[in-house]
Amino acid sequence: MNMTLAFVLALLPIIWLIIALTAFKIPGFKACAIGLVIAYVLSVFVWKMPLLDSLTAIVEGTALALWPIIIVIIAAIFTYNVCVHTGNMEVIKKMLASVTKDKRVLVLIIAWGFGGFMEGMAGFGTAVAIPASMLWGLGFNPVFSAIVCLIANSTPTAFGSIGIPTTTLAKITGLDVFGLSTNTVTLLIPLIILTPFILVFLTGKSKKSLKGVGIITLISGVSFLVPEYLVAKFLGAELPVVIGSVSSMLCTIWAAKVFGKKEIDPEYCLEGKDTGKVTIKEALVAWSPFILIFTFLLATSKLIAPLNELLATIKTSVNIYTGENASAYTFSWLATPGLWIILAAFIGGKVQGAHFSELLPIFRKTVIQLLKTIITIICIMSTAKLMGYSGMIASIALMFVTVTGSYYPLFAPLLGSIGTFVTGSGTSSSVLFGGLQAETSIALNLNQSWIAASNTAGAITAKMISPQSIAVAVAAVNLQGKESVLLKGTIKFYILFLAIVGICTYIGAQFFL
Repeated sequence: MNMTLAFVLALLPIIWLIIALTAFKIPGFKACAIGLVIAYVLSVFVWKMPLLDSLTAIVEGTALALWPIIIVIIAAIFTYNVCVHTGNMEVIKKMLASVTKDKRVLVLIIAWGFGGFMEGMAGFGTAVAIPASMLWGLGFNPVFSAIVCLIANSTPTAFGSIGIPTTTLAKITGLDVFGLSTNTVTLLIPLIILTPFILVFLTGKSKKSLKGVGIITLISGVSFLVPEYLVAKFLGAELPVVIGSVSSMLCTIWAAKVFGKKEIDPEYCLEGKDTGKVTIKEALVAWSPFILIFTFLLATSKLIAPLNELLATIKTSVNIYTGENASAYTFSWLATPGLWIILAAFIGGKVQGAHFSELLPIFRKTVIQLLKTIITIICIMSTAKLMGYSGMIASIALMFVTVTGSYYPLFAPLLGSIGTFVTGSGTSSSVLFGGLQAETSIALNLNQSWIAASNTAGAITAKMISPQSIAVAVAAVNLQGKESVLLKGTIKFYILFLAIVGICTYIGAQFFL
């Protein structure tokens, strides 16, 4: 098949999703289902994928969607619903409002700081679902809550789930994880500084929204960046975002107390929230599910290697895909964030005074609430598997490498972003294109680590427009059928972020030889 024709045809499922969600405003679960049909027809009739292979690719995509991705989303929304049911979400709101009633600062603390922390610890949608639902609960517009959390979730994705995207890239390419981590943060420096300003701008809807909080916003970004860079350089990929996000939250709260105005512009003031004092006991009870989530995720992470390795042995490996070079799909039953978040929600709900007889119906209602999201993610992951196994992704990559030539570094991040758009995962993008990026850099006499890192830096930019991420955001703030609104709200920032990363990669490639 002609290379150009193969490239165009391979892009059809992606083009369809963009048009369907923006121009046609088709609900996500319908658009993604049609996208799956398009990918299936192309894989079987154009790329000549055997029928059994095509069907088992869909089954494997469904398995990946259900475990661990969908289980984490259900867990995150369940946690929020439990806190609402017990009334403790009101206590959390009161505590947050007592820090500041300035909406701009609250967005920095919740979407940027706390969202980054959730991405660093758990990933898989929690960094969008929980902060977005919290902002919505505080009284923010649901569309706004979803959009700012999608944008805020971009840069932390590079080191999400205790560094999985970057550690995976290191394994695939055979490159030093410390060098990859450092280069990735270096490429993301402009975005880490810029993102808090974008969030504040979106909160106030104008340039003047930075008035009075400019220093706080800068501190919020710098206090995230500096620890992230140092940890990446000296400790590796596991903790940069976890430590950076905690640092940012603490420094943002401190800056708000020191530099925040006592008289907040009414336009940015959170109205109608009681800022009365909350006792330590009330605070601990209200935050108990989240404290338990942190404790469980930390205890079962790679940071506690003995326990993590023990849990990882409880698994089931199944040969699902029947095609060439197939590897068994492994269900890690205990070493998965979703299970521990659900456990934390049940125990936390009990601490908050709810009986298990109350919590089970809440869990059931949560699953029903997320049915359309579940369909969306299953379709997206199945499409990704079809495109990967059939050779459609390879056709896209081959065209990029052939056409761009010496300008390849400028476009290398775009490949990473395509991987994330299709799969919803920075880790999957590393798997799809990491090896190609490293091999291409050798052929073009470029620094392998720098170009490979650009794949991750590009991958994070598409996190905000990935149908999977948008599906999570929609579920978090109950906006089913409004996926097009969120995509339109984020796509311009995706283009901006991708352009910045592309330019930084190209300039850096001239020096990092």
